[in-house]
Amino acid sequence: MTTTHSAVVEASGAAARDEALQQLGHALRAAGYSFTTVTPITHERVNRRPGNAWAHDLRGAFGWSRPFRPDTLPSSIVALMDAAGVLERDGDAWRSTVRFSSYDGELFVHSAFPTTAADSVFFGPDTYRMADAAAAHVSARTAPVRRAVDIGCGTGAGAITVAKRASGAEVYAVDINDTALRYARVNAALAGANGVRPVRSDLLSGVDGEFDLIVSNPPFMVDPAGRAYRDGGGPGGHGLSLAILDAAATRLAPGGSLVLFSGVGIVDGHDSLRAAAAERLESTELVWTYREVDPDVYDEELDGDAYSDAERIAVVLLTAVRPG
Repeated sequence: MTTTHSAVVEASGAAARDEALQQLGHALRAAGYSFTTVTPITHERVNRRPGNAWAHDLRGAFGWSRPFRPDTLPSSIVALMDAAGVLERDGDAWRSTVRFSSYDGELFVHSAFPTTAADSVFFGPDTYRMADAAAAHVSARTAPVRRAVDIGCGTGAGAITVAKRASGAEVYAVDINDTALRYARVNAALAGANGVRPVRSDLLSGVDGEFDLIVSNPPFMVDPAGRAYRDGGGPGGHGLSLAILDAAATRLAPGGSLVLFSGVGIVDGHDSLRAAAAERLESTELVWTYREVDPDVYDEELDGDAYSDAERIAVVLLTAVRPG
C-alpha cells in the first residue's frame, strides 16, 4: 500500500468515525439526554458517593464518565460508540472516552473525566461563562459580525455560540490540538452551525485578515503538570491570555471587539493580569473594560504550591474594542 493510498484510507476512516460520533450525539439528543458539566472536584466528589461507582443510564456513562456493564446501554448506542472509536472495554467494565454536555440547546462532545491526557479537550463551568459572555456581546453589538474567530476553541462552544447569533458570519474555530478540532467539527455539525470553520492555528498564525469579533477562553491556571488545556504559561498563568491580547490588537477590524475570558490568582489584593493587560493596552487605541465574573473559584488550588501566595482565584472578563 502506497503512502498516498494509506493517507486516503486513514482520512476515510477518520471521516467515518466523525460521522458515527455525530450520529451518537443525535441519538443521545433523541433519547432526551442532557447533562451540565461541573468542576473536576465536584465531579470527583459526586462519583465517590455510595452507589455511583457504576453507570446505570446514559447520564452515568456519557456525563459522569462512569464505567458500565455490557448490558447497561442500548445496543444501538454501543454500536455507534464502537464505530466512533470511543468505547473502551476492560473485561465487563466498559467506558466511554468522551462526554456530552448541554449548553444553549445543543450537545457538545469533549473528553471523558478525568482529563489527564495531553490532548484532553475540556468543557466545564468556565465554558458556560465564556459562551454566555460571547452571546451577550454579539447581542449588544450595533454593527453586524461578518468575520469572527474563537482562539483556543476546544469544543468550539464559543464559535458555535457566535455563529448561531451572527447569521451568515464566517466563524473560525482555531486550536493547536487536533482532538479539539475534531470535536469542534463534530459539535458544529450537531448544532447545524455551517458557518463554523475549524482550522489548526497557533493563535492567529493560521488564519488571515481582520476580524469583527475575537473570543477566547484560554488556559489560565498555573499547572505544575503542564497540561495544555489547563496551563496558561508564565509565572501567573497569564502567558496565553496576554498573547491573545497582543494578537487581537493587530487583527481587530475597525469597530471590532475582543471578548477574553480568563482567570488570575489575587495576591495581597493585587490583580497581576489586569496590571499586565493595562500596560499592553496603553500603547493601543483599544477601548477596554475588565471585571471579575466570579471572585472566588477553584479554591482547592490554594492548597498547592502554585498558589501558595494567592488569597483567592478569580475568573475575569476583558473586553476591548477598536474604534470604528
